[in-house]
Amino acid sequence: MTEQPRPPEPRDDALEAETPAPQGETVAYSPPPEPRPEWTRSAWLDPSETAPASVAPTEPVTPSTPTVTASRRNGLDGLWRILGAALLSAVLASGGTVIVLEGTGALDRPAGPGSGSLAAGQTPNPIAIDDSSAVVTAAASVSPAVVRITAIGTTTGPLGGTIPDRGVGSGVIYDPAGWILTNRHVVRTQDGAIASELTVELKDGREFKGTVYGIDTLTDLAIVKVDAAGLPSAPMGRSADIKVGQLAIAIGSPLGTYTSTVTTGIISATGRSIDVEAGVHLTNLIQTDAAINPGNSGGPLLDAAGQVIGINTAVEANSNGIGFAIPIDIARPIMAQALAGEKLARPYVGIRYVQIDLKVKKDNNLTVDHGALIEPQTDASGATLPAINPGSPAEKAGLKAGDIVLAIEGQTVDSEHPLDAMLTSYAPGQAVKLTVLRGTAQIEISVTLGTRPEGL
Repeated sequence: MTEQPRPPEPRDDALEAETPAPQGETVAYSPPPEPRPEWTRSAWLDPSETAPASVAPTEPVTPSTPTVTASRRNGLDGLWRILGAALLSAVLASGGTVIVLEGTGALDRPAGPGSGSLAAGQTPNPIAIDDSSAVVTAAASVSPAVVRITAIGTTTGPLGGTIPDRGVGSGVIYDPAGWILTNRHVVRTQDGAIASELTVELKDGREFKGTVYGIDTLTDLAIVKVDAAGLPSAPMGRSADIKVGQLAIAIGSPLGTYTSTVTTGIISATGRSIDVEAGVHLTNLIQTDAAINPGNSGGPLLDAAGQVIGINTAVEANSNGIGFAIPIDIARPIMAQALAGEKLARPYVGIRYVQIDLKVKKDNNLTVDHGALIEPQTDASGATLPAINPGSPAEKAGLKAGDIVLAIEGQTVDSEHPLDAMLTSYAPGQAVKLTVLRGTAQIEISVTLGTRPEGL
């Protein structure tokens, strides 16, 4: 009877061998080598060569399995010993990681929100303010205090005579008794006359007749009064505290149509100077890229806390995203004068000067890099204007062309504290002490401030 061949016995794939080994002998087992891609071989042969940029292996390269020496009889036992050793190594490694983390205190840190209360003495990490939430909150809080102002008057026509003149701008209520801060050009006609009729419209639809309480002689500001009480008002901030790069929020009525429009951007720069029209030069302005359009004039510029830090006043016509606002700190004195029932007035010295910086120092061969250099200036028509106005407080005090004002009442005059901005904190009729550099000598001069005339 023919003997049938016995089926092959099951083999352990992990323990392959071409031929059985005699009992007691040891055999080396390892998987057969796999051919490597050509670029891999060449790179391994020459370490200075790398794979072509356009070529990448389709599968990760796996290191060869270490050679294992074992008997066929004990092959599985050897494999289990290897796996056991690997598991033990992993446990020990993780234990070491825990020890390291405990040593650094990383495991003692409080969990995130919603994971339970903090341990005694622990404080939560600070949470960053979300810009979108700040804008939403600021808009909801301040928008009711932002008004649309329609000014009606007459102006001279191109062929003579008078024609109707109508303009629309914005304003912000800073006191519930109906006190509104806006731009001077919002309440004036093209001829510069005060509008004969003002209509003030609130966000809730209420309308009031407005009157111009006063015009600022220093910058493009005006105070408007309406006969009302209990109106929503906006909180005033401090423009001296603003930083370049911080959030800026503008609210107004662009084009006079889209009331209560909110736009956002950042504070792009501070201390800017611009010419808005013939003979009108504005200084110490805030520059922002928040969208400002015709009709936004007189509306507030806010910070992330929803406080007014400026009054939007102008845009650069040939730009995209360059707008300017008057710092609220400059407006504070006239706001207080209006509330006190006083006439709007600004202090006046009667000098023309240039703010000293490194360039001015070099060009004029000066010994200081800060202060205000008193010198003649040229207007838009090319006419030379004197450094000291005749009959001014400066002339009476003995100031001269070439003098450098270094400080007012001990406060240094520099790019962060320009002379004209510092003077706004003083009242007409008040005597102030100026620290002046004349030649190489430093002297003290007392000046009694006058009242700034309109048009300067």
